[in-house]
Amino acid sequence: MSTHWPTVKLGEVVTPAKRVETPKPGTSYRQIGVRLWGEGTYERETMDGSQTKYSQLFRVETGDLIVNKIWARNGSIAVVPESLAGCFGSGEFPMFAPRRDRLAPDWIHWLTKTPEFWAQCDEKSRGTSGKNRIKPEQFLSVEIPLPSLVEQQRIVARIDELAAQLQEAQDLRKRAQEEVGAFVVSVHTHLAGERTRRLGEMLRLDEDSVPISPAGSYPQVGVKGFGGGLFTKGPVEGTATTYRAFNRLYEGALILSQVKGWEGAVAVCPRELAGWFASPEYRTFRCISTEVRPGYLSVLVSTEWFWRRLASATRGVGARRERTRPEQFLGIELPMPDTEQQKRGEKLFAEVNVLKRLQAETAAELDSILPAILTKVFAGERIVEPKT
Repeated sequence: MSTHWPTVKLGEVVTPAKRVETPKPGTSYRQIGVRLWGEGTYERETMDGSQTKYSQLFRVETGDLIVNKIWARNGSIAVVPESLAGCFGSGEFPMFAPRRDRLAPDWIHWLTKTPEFWAQCDEKSRGTSGKNRIKPEQFLSVEIPLPSLVEQQRIVARIDELAAQLQEAQDLRKRAQEEVGAFVVSVHTHLAGERTRRLGEMLRLDEDSVPISPAGSYPQVGVKGFGGGLFTKGPVEGTATTYRAFNRLYEGALILSQVKGWEGAVAVCPRELAGWFASPEYRTFRCISTEVRPGYLSVLVSTEWFWRRLASATRGVGARRERTRPEQFLGIELPMPDTEQQKRGEKLFAEVNVLKRLQAETAAELDSILPAILTKVFAGERIVEPKT
């Protein structure tokens, strides 16, 4: 069963919120940021009034709709939670207060998490400037479905309940993942005993740099953070990149993201991805066969225990953290069993790998449920009552 709701332009149900403050040296300002793809707001580092180039800052309040002008087309829109009320943003982050007699903040909160909403922002952004910023008046022309306030609140309550159930399932999966990681580290440290090695004694920088041809096509691989492993991306045409060369991957290569290595963006290349390409920001290292086995290392680098050692090799916080240079990476020292003990570990880790694959499949299924629910809801379709 579907319901036909009226659609309205945002400008009919939200109003610009300009709570202006002139930055003052000696005064601290909490800063707000907006993540991409509907992932919500976050608190950036606090700054002193003397540290900003902007002559005006704007204060947010609970329930405000905040927009990143540049990245709205990529889902950088969110509703401000109570915990971030009182934070400040620059003029690059227009803010709007909902007319609460017509629009429930939680209704627009869930709408900002849908690809359909992002697509409208993308369309409105095109051609507005060289950087495709969305202008406030164009954002206000985005159309949304708008049932009655009572209906909004009823549907939001159902979404909240389903989201809570999904979060509980994700928390359970995360705890299982942590237990798997703890098992791997326990086995590893037991096998290593007192033996330690620097990564530079086990790996050497070995990059197969391939010059880019304008006529070439280069299938790409990226590295997920937090031990998520490698993933494939679409091919990049030689005419569509400013890089002069890509690194061609080979089986058993350890791949490190210089930008995100500190948060676990490191993995070992399996046979099926040999011959694919990565940008020069991904450094590749060859395993020294007498010191380390690629199969053993691939499991070890997926643990939080290993990421913490990576994080300690670089300085800075968040987006300001410095890149992980090869020499920093190779200088990390850690317990390491000899290759015979590593063979023993690989036999134990084989079952771990099966479990991790199942966890990854479960994670993908869980991640797909809420977007599917939201798509149906805002298309006016009835959703199934959550189980209690």
